[in-house]
Amino acid sequence: MAALERRELGSTGLKLSCLGFGASPLGNVFGHVSHADALAAVRLALQLGINFFDTSPYYGGTVSETVLGNCLHELNVPREDIVVSTKCGRYVDGFDFSAERVTRSIDESLARLKLDYVDILHCHDIEFGSLDQIVNETIPALQQIKAAGKARFIGITGLPLGIFTYVLDRVPPGSVDVVLSYCHYSVNDSALVDLLPYLKSKGVGIISASPLAMGLLTDNGPPEWHPASSELKSACRAAVAHCKKKGKNISKISLQYSLMNEEVSTVLVGMNSPKQVEENVAAALELSSLGIDEDLLHEVEAILEPVKNQTWPSGIQQG
Repeated sequence: MAALERRELGSTGLKLSCLGFGASPLGNVFGHVSHADALAAVRLALQLGINFFDTSPYYGGTVSETVLGNCLHELNVPREDIVVSTKCGRYVDGFDFSAERVTRSIDESLARLKLDYVDILHCHDIEFGSLDQIVNETIPALQQIKAAGKARFIGITGLPLGIFTYVLDRVPPGSVDVVLSYCHYSVNDSALVDLLPYLKSKGVGIISASPLAMGLLTDNGPPEWHPASSELKSACRAAVAHCKKKGKNISKISLQYSLMNEEVSTVLVGMNSPKQVEENVAAALELSSLGIDEDLLHEVEAILEPVKNQTWPSGIQQG
């Protein structure tokens, strides 16, 4: 069987599977996931070549971290075989990017994950805090965590792309290793592309998440709370219907589109069952062996053209 492609993450020396395992669903954020299902999903992901697992204390109010930690521990995975990232600063009870809180946060996360260190510690959804506090207080605190050996690399995450340039222009070179952007590299919104040269010039690794636009590009459609405009939701429904009519799956072509740019080191997809893992890996392997269905992609892009790169106010998203 063909292997999942591994891509280098910026200047870190880490090599990530091009498809990453988003563990937020293990926190029951999209419905209850049994321990057996979680364990089977993580086991199959490892067997099929996924080596990158991403979580956060925010997902399911620490449940995601706990479940992922239990699964990796139960499967007795050699630590050097996996890349694990978690986050700090965003919690179920709100945001706290203070040095004191993030320093405490990593110890709590490591206990739940049953790990001595994480490979990447992200500052989570920084647009909800003061970006100047992130620059002057949080990033220096994360550097201390890195120096203590509790995190190998430091990252920042959020929705508006401008937050990345704001922070990276103001911190010492090399103090942020990775950025995690979501909902900006998918068929309906590829605004991240314009930022790639800048991020590369800073030596920063790039992770993209939510290739299905938090449910917009799925047969089931987005959750009730999805903050997209009615115009964007309607266009995505039309694209879904078009694919269905042709006997195709919009999620598959959307994921493949997101995987096509090798400057993005990995695409994170939330997974909570072996079936999802299998489908996502199959889509990635099909892309590398056969390429994407160009005709269908162009048809979907044409339907979504009127709403291309339309985003939503950050401050009400659940990411």
